[in-house]
Amino acid sequence: MVGSICIDQAVVDSAAKMLPYHPPIKRSIEIAGHKTSISLEPLFWDLLCRAAEAEGLPINALVARIDAERIASPTPPGLAGAIRLWLTAGLAARMAAGLATGA
Repeated sequence: MVGSICIDQAVVDSAAKMLPYHPPIKRSIEIAGHKTSISLEPLFWDLLCRAAEAEGLPINALVARIDAERIASPTPPGLAGAIRLWLTAGLAARMAAGLATGA
């Protein structure tokens, strides 16, 4: 997985046994030179790491892109919520594409 913010697979696997009811984990991240922290459940950290890896981006760059999209929206949610929504929208789009192609 990309970057040190990603959780190692053993942690993801152990958390998966409790999913989806695992409390959020706070991680530090840097967006446009500013440090902040984000609290996400292990499942969302794993999905975020996989998305960054799939796009060939560091986690910070992907989060910065999500943050810019969030800020540009008429009623921006909080950053953690925006990340969850972005990840879920991506999954929904892939599911819809799979249904459309019969996969």
